[in-house]
Amino acid sequence: MSDPVDVKTHAALEVEAGHSYDLDEKAKVADYKTDAIEAENAELNMGVLEAVRAYPMASFWAFVMSFTIIMEAYDVFLMGSFVALPAFQLKFGILDPKTGDHVIATKWQSSLQVSGQLGALIGVFIAGPLTSRIGYRYATLTGLMLLNVFIFAFYFADSLPVIFVAQLLEGIPWGIFIANAPAYCSEIVPLRLRAPATQMLQMFWAIGAIVVGAVAYVYSSKEGEQAYKIPIALQWMFPTPLAILIWFAPESPWWLVRKGRLEEAAHSIGRLGRRSRINPNEGVAMMRRVVELEATTKEPSHWELFKGTDRYRTFIVCGVYLAQNLTGNLIANQAVYFFEQAGVGTNLAFALGLITSALQMIFVMLSWILTTYFGRRSIYLWGSGFNVVLLIALGVAASVGKGNAANLAQASLGLIISVLFTLGPAPASWVIIGETSAIRLRPLTTGTGRAAYYIVEIPCIFLGSYMLNPLGGNLGGKCGYVWGATGFICLVTAYFYLPEMKNRSYREIDILFKRKVPARKWKQTVVDVQDDE
Repeated sequence: MSDPVDVKTHAALEVEAGHSYDLDEKAKVADYKTDAIEAENAELNMGVLEAVRAYPMASFWAFVMSFTIIMEAYDVFLMGSFVALPAFQLKFGILDPKTGDHVIATKWQSSLQVSGQLGALIGVFIAGPLTSRIGYRYATLTGLMLLNVFIFAFYFADSLPVIFVAQLLEGIPWGIFIANAPAYCSEIVPLRLRAPATQMLQMFWAIGAIVVGAVAYVYSSKEGEQAYKIPIALQWMFPTPLAILIWFAPESPWWLVRKGRLEEAAHSIGRLGRRSRINPNEGVAMMRRVVELEATTKEPSHWELFKGTDRYRTFIVCGVYLAQNLTGNLIANQAVYFFEQAGVGTNLAFALGLITSALQMIFVMLSWILTTYFGRRSIYLWGSGFNVVLLIALGVAASVGKGNAANLAQASLGLIISVLFTLGPAPASWVIIGETSAIRLRPLTTGTGRAAYYIVEIPCIFLGSYMLNPLGGNLGGKCGYVWGATGFICLVTAYFYLPEMKNRSYREIDILFKRKVPARKWKQTVVDVQDDE
């Protein structure tokens, strides 16, 4: 494969070397830049509906790639449901002398929920170099085939240690999906569709929870192994059909341009949009212009993520990912168990968990409008602020006493927190993650950011499970105080360091980072369409 530097024109290289070149070469450079400017202006002037009409297949393939997230969501919420599932508790739990019921031991409750994340942590570090070398399509296909195999280990597991290992193995493909999906979605769609395309990831996370909620609700009253074996087997619904679809998906044109495969990139753009409405060659010229801004003779490496302006970009991606675990997201992931510990009956707890997931999907759709028209920074900050207030309110509700009224208040606030999180901070995070990184380092940056997510999530899961477990901290809704405090720290940090990237092309984003424009001044800063630095 050729190095990204291969995409440079001969004339451009001559300019860098200080050599002279003739008028024909000058004309070629001028035409190339003119095409790039035309394509960028076309995207900036395009409305949302016009973008959908111009790039219908881009929207479809972003939808397909986003669907891979449903598998991680399904399994994460499945393990969260299993710890509250009577048949699973009876098979693998220990007797609680206080209540006479079987419960999953605290150490295993935490370990099972962390096992998939440990595997995903391995997966995201594999994803970056793998995708940089073979592309988004083949990396995702590799993950889907591996997942088909690893589901067998989970299905036939007959002890908690084996379940732990099976979940760890399943987590490896999840890491590939979660690292690739936001990057791929942000690269195949035009500027106006970057927000809804990447926010679909959060929608599919909610759909995964809905599927799990429905399955768990149906089987919560069942006895015997079928209560948890059938939900495990249902995971096979996803990988093979998705693999067939992704086999026919176009590769990201940005990735192809980085590799110097310009004709293939033009063909990919043609497949993503309507040729009667777009000019693939102009699109390639725009991508070449951005890639050349970042061009280097070195292969992308993790070390580059922590040098120069890329360090700041990596910090933003990691920070946004970290905040998802430090602002009450774990309450959403353990919704059923939280409702049970808040004093709600098992059947009602599963029903509330299902309602929460359904509302999350609806609110993610509403967030498409908010983030597209009001910006990423604004929605993220306001949503995080409301989230902190509600978490503190949850702690207060749990502190005022026991009884039905207090239990209902905690359950209601837990539901509201889980739902509103998907209206503001959560979906805005995916847009920010997809837009922030440099093009040539994008697979590595999204993988590293997600790795930071898992590194923080793992101890947070242990802490969250301990706080909720009756044999542990038994805090119930008082955990809102803890998540409210960490959420406030994340909010203050985002206020000072998170820039507004709404309506910014990737060229403008590159330039603003290189100019070290303060985050709060991005919205007012003008970048001329002729600027290349």
